[in-house]
Amino acid sequence: MVSVKNLKEFAELAGVSTATASRALTGSGRVSDETRKRIAVLAEKLGYQPNIAARNLRTQRTMTIGVLVPLGHEALQHLSDPFFNTMTGFLADAFAENGYDMLLSRVLPRNDRWMDRFIGSGRVDGIVVVGQSDQFHVIETISRRYEPMVVWGGYSPGQHHCSIGSDNRLGGRLAAMHLIDRGCRRIAYAGPLEGSEFGERLDGARRALLEAGATPLVELRTHFEPDAAYADVREQLGNMAQIPDGIVAGSDVTAISVIRALRDLGQRVPDDVRVIGYDGLPIGEHMSPPLSTIDQQLRHGAQLLTQTLLRRIAGEATRSSQIEPHVIVRGST
Repeated sequence: MVSVKNLKEFAELAGVSTATASRALTGSGRVSDETRKRIAVLAEKLGYQPNIAARNLRTQRTMTIGVLVPLGHEALQHLSDPFFNTMTGFLADAFAENGYDMLLSRVLPRNDRWMDRFIGSGRVDGIVVVGQSDQFHVIETISRRYEPMVVWGGYSPGQHHCSIGSDNRLGGRLAAMHLIDRGCRRIAYAGPLEGSEFGERLDGARRALLEAGATPLVELRTHFEPDAAYADVREQLGNMAQIPDGIVAGSDVTAISVIRALRDLGQRVPDDVRVIGYDGLPIGEHMSPPLSTIDQQLRHGAQLLTQTLLRRIAGEATRSSQIEPHVIVRGST
């Protein structure tokens, strides 16, 4: 059997450049399927395994991206939450397609330096922050001295950090307009009332009712954690003389808790109360009734986050961008 000492010798035997051989063996970059398969067969035949550690040392790259989920707004929320589960899954797929691993961390910020240990660790080439939480000012400060970072979240005029996310005000407006079009006249918003993303969704719903000349929006403040959200909504609705006939939920997970609370209060969805969520999570399709929602296009968002971060890792300047949300109509409205 031929002995291969390094990538250069392997590439010569394969009849390709060292760059092509490297991309084919590591799964990073563009290589035709035919070439990738041929090189994989040859590598297995020769027992050749590229020295990834040596390559990373040479290029000063870890080929790992850190994904940080700050939960300054809600310590009860966990990564098992269907939104985080879905988004981090899409990110892991997008990273892998580009030859990167993922380092995932749930962060409970105790001071303004919660990102520093990841930035200075040398374990990641860049960072994706999922959600601005109540840490907008920290993210802004860090972004001025650390460039390979992209944030899933809202956009505010004049912000410095690069963010990718749905147009939350438009999404909130679309949700409320959909309920108005369905004949709802007493509409409530259920979810967090503060924060960049949720505050914008709430603002969009308020504006829609104002423009339509409808009764002002009823605000039902809730936690993120499903059982806590259920308890919040049930208590508040149970104390109302007249339950709203339409509810905009700040997230799909909250919408599911809202439907559960309504049922326990003897209300039928959508016959008595129409409910629309926000996220477009796959779980919504399997609810009874299936959940109408504002689709943020999370898979597309994960792809945009990945491509934007890779450009920033390469030293390019990038701009924030917003994804246009749209209504998915199902059985809950």
